[in-house]
Amino acid sequence: MIYEPAEDSYLLEEQVKKYAKKGMKVLDVGTGSGIQALAAKEANVLALDINQECVDFVKKKGINCIKSDLFENVKGKFDLIIFNPPYLPEEEEEPEDSKLLTTGGKKGNEILEKFFSQVKNYLNKDGKILIVFSSLTPDVDKIIKKYGFKHKELAKQKIPFEMLYVYLVEMFIKR
Repeated sequence: MIYEPAEDSYLLEEQVKKYAKKGMKVLDVGTGSGIQALAAKEANVLALDINQECVDFVKKKGINCIKSDLFENVKGKFDLIIFNPPYLPEEEEEPEDSKLLTTGGKKGNEILEKFFSQVKNYLNKDGKILIVFSSLTPDVDKIIKKYGFKHKELAKQKIPFEMLYVYLVEMFIKR
């Protein structure tokens, strides 16, 4: 199952188009349909997804894509890392294949926590991160700070039952 672009995808895509520049090394984590990788196509993009169906789909669009659970199969450092994670809290009734696309863990922030615990190893000195998440995702600001990052809200959008946010995240202290 491939995550079809929705409001969160389009909100993030607007920012990717502003931040991804020619000559940059860009990593699109959890590429899904490849919408963010395509938005950054002027850059040197590597896309990845845990789902082989997504990897095959994105490769057919001419994008370099690998199968990886977050950074498991990633080598090198990047100027921009894009992440549209599964960020919703677990709902028992949701089908398992759909959970893989939308659920970020029991509370909804576990995948983001894992991402931020590892991302420093793949970010260039002045690298930036673009993430999208929901008001239903708890403690995102705390997680970002916990791992030595600072953030700035770039965009938000109200949709039924929640607010979507796009953050620009950078190292708190430049290395």
